[in-house]
Amino acid sequence: MSQAYNFYKKNQINIFSLLLGSLFGFLMSRAGATTFDYHAALFLFEDLQLLKVFGTAVTVGVIGVLLLKKYQVSAVVTGQPINFITKPYKQGLAAGALIFGIGWGLTASCPGSVPIMIGEGKVGAYFTLIGLVLGTLVYGMIQSKYSKKH
Repeated sequence: MSQAYNFYKKNQINIFSLLLGSLFGFLMSRAGATTFDYHAALFLFEDLQLLKVFGTAVTVGVIGVLLLKKYQVSAVVTGQPINFITKPYKQGLAAGALIFGIGWGLTASCPGSVPIMIGEGKVGAYFTLIGLVLGTLVYGMIQSKYSKKH
């Protein structure tokens, strides 16, 4: 009985996650976060719709984190308490942010919007996905080589 309950609970969580992810993708698409023209208009300061979307997301995220901390919520799947660990500043963050910004400007997408763009059938998103995978691979190779020296 315990095994069947665990199977049911796991599938229930997977279905909930799929529905929540689909809703997120739908809302991102409707907000224009997957459309090159909206990104171009933002970067040219012609239309600040996406800036409002980002501001709303940050506000909701901050409130959500504060509530999670206040009520000491546990993870849904593991039941472990959610731990908020502050990471120290690293020297390469500024260069990484610059590279990320250049990639975002060129592709009009961030890693979170690429799957949504693929779901919309935008062929260019596949090239962005390939770039993300290759960039992550190169970073991992450099990081492992660097960590062996120090």
